[in-house]
Amino acid sequence: MLTSVHPFLWFDTQAEQAAALYTSLIRNSGVTSTRRYPDGAPGGLAGQVMSVSFELDGLPVEALNAGPQFRFTEAFSFFVSVDTQDEVDRLWDGLIAGGGEPSQCGWLKDPYGLSWQIVPRVLDELLGDPDPGRAQRAMQAMLAMQKLDVAALRAAADG
Repeated sequence: MLTSVHPFLWFDTQAEQAAALYTSLIRNSGVTSTRRYPDGAPGGLAGQVMSVSFELDGLPVEALNAGPQFRFTEAFSFFVSVDTQDEVDRLWDGLIAGGGEPSQCGWLKDPYGLSWQIVPRVLDELLGDPDPGRAQRAMQAMLAMQKLDVAALRAAADG
């Protein structure tokens, strides 16, 4: 028996637009299917996009258009680990564009209210440094940032 576990996201009406944005920004991603509400759907929804299946770097994700009853919270976020500052900048800027909001410590909300963490891999290395002073300085620098800055994190760790 095959079991598959993956995120399921509830949107008001923007599942298709969100999937297009996410798959345009995350490498090795794409929409795999789009389903429409059938004839006879309640609320005059027949023919409108009901759900979108897509993959983000191989992770299957389902997105449903089901109305405004439920909203995203920071209790769920996508954590994206990247190698370079260019990748941090590209993803951050792409997810903020069109109405997203920056937050603290590498967190942001995209234009649909979904939270993301855009984190350079070097942060894990710095926070796990065997020298507690380096790790503490990196942590303090991170706590003062919105978008994470690789050079500033390294400089802070180095004192």
